[in-house]
Amino acid sequence: MTDTAWLERWNDRYKGEEFAYGTKPNTYLKEQLETLKPGSILFPAEGEGRNAVFAATQGWKVSAFDISSEGKNKALQLAGHHHVTIDYQIGELQTLNFQPEQFDAIALIYAHFPADIKSSIHKMLDRYLRQDGIIIFEAFSKSHLDYVARNEKVGGPKDIDSLFSIDEIRADFSNYSIIELEEKEIELSEGLFHNGTGSVIRFKGQKL
Repeated sequence: MTDTAWLERWNDRYKGEEFAYGTKPNTYLKEQLETLKPGSILFPAEGEGRNAVFAATQGWKVSAFDISSEGKNKALQLAGHHHVTIDYQIGELQTLNFQPEQFDAIALIYAHFPADIKSSIHKMLDRYLRQDGIIIFEAFSKSHLDYVARNEKVGGPKDIDSLFSIDEIRADFSNYSIIELEEKEIELSEGLFHNGTGSVIRFKGQKL
């Protein structure tokens, strides 16, 4: 069951008029989608929809989910602005009606699930991706805490267990051919809450 404080945190973040992380797609996601033939794609923990809407404008059939109704409201608003349609569901993954091997790609962009469930969510998502399907992943690394200490405006979780390591990604996606997997320092300029230098894990893998 969704933790009430966790839900309230995200609804509060998304209820403002401005988009918390902006309306433009994540740079890494954009780069990776441009290398793929459009198909069906799932965006977990999609928030206000900037990445899902971008994918839809590129011809993808887009599904997304989040626990925040405020996030969904903003995502549908953005989709309407761009004259595209996305299937956006509210709820936790295990309560939703996705089908085995439904998707050609899954994009996890700053999908920082609570530490105690993040690996189980990754493994649950695997069943919804077809064989040879692609995972695109970018999220803050465990090294990112040092960057937050210097500049809180860069954002991200402040507990190390909610952050990621290369070893964790290898373990969670052990049945994938690794196309790219690295820890990297990047510059972020995404809306109100991702601004400055940070450390991320980037992963692109193909399901075996």
